[in-house]
Amino acid sequence: MSGHILALSGGVGGAKLAAGLCAVLPPERLTIAVNTGDDFEHLGLTICPDLDSVTYALAGLNDTTRGWGVADETWQAMEMIGRLGGPDWFNLGDRDLGLHLTRAMHLRDAKSLSEVTAMLTGNLGIAHKVVPMSDDPVRTQVQTDAGWLDFQHYFVREQCRPEVRGVRFDGAESAALAPGLAQALARPDLAAVVLCPSNPWLSVDPMLALPGMRENIAAPGVPVIAVSPLVGGTALKGPLAKLMAELGQPVSNLAIAQHYEGLLDHLVIDETDAADAADLRDTGLCVTVTQTVMRDAQDRERLAGEVLAFVGGVE
Repeated sequence: MSGHILALSGGVGGAKLAAGLCAVLPPERLTIAVNTGDDFEHLGLTICPDLDSVTYALAGLNDTTRGWGVADETWQAMEMIGRLGGPDWFNLGDRDLGLHLTRAMHLRDAKSLSEVTAMLTGNLGIAHKVVPMSDDPVRTQVQTDAGWLDFQHYFVREQCRPEVRGVRFDGAESAALAPGLAQALARPDLAAVVLCPSNPWLSVDPMLALPGMRENIAAPGVPVIAVSPLVGGTALKGPLAKLMAELGQPVSNLAIAQHYEGLLDHLVIDETDAADAADLRDTGLCVTVTQTVMRDAQDRERLAGEVLAFVGGVE
């Protein structure tokens, strides 16, 4: 296969597949566009959780035990913030703070998020292109009985406890695609779009909400391949299963496929959900049944290769 691959990624699960794709594709063949709907301002800093998860995973710095942040982290700054009465509900490790402080410094110098991301990833030795979905602020918010909550307040501060009645992406209607994402979509050699195993409602939908995004992805001739974030009928991490149930959706691969209706050509599901394959194929989708749980680098590379096999392999 020749041609360029565009991967759309959220945080932890998406970052694992992104790392696998980087392992099997050269830098000139891959663009990873990352959700920024989770971004927020905290302690005077712009925090980009999904961008950082992808960055740390590709740089080999991620904490694989905790699932987020940097390995071998220390927490002295947060301990002092709490002691001083500051907001310590969102943990930022000392090494992690180094990235946020550097990002904030460059953003204050009027550099775009795309420019800063390219600088940070390059300085960490990442050769592949990692781009935000937009340089304009888009903020995911969830509707609860207490009103609309910013995503990090729902996800971290409230630990996903409130029942979700709706999701919106504030600012998406007027946000432009980041240059790196727009360039990838416009490439004449674009061979496929890969939706990494990220939460469709909270991690992928913010990207699809950007003006022109759905139309570009649905363009004929470019297959769209998604890896389901469900394993054994539930989510490995995060609030996906709870969210789907609260939004009136069955927690199933068929619901995932229907959510992407009009975009999706191929769905990769876990072997524990093999019984779902027949109903999915009845909708007209191609379906691959395999092990989608990525415990190590070998799993990540194997799954990336199986995803790319749908568009002709990785030669």
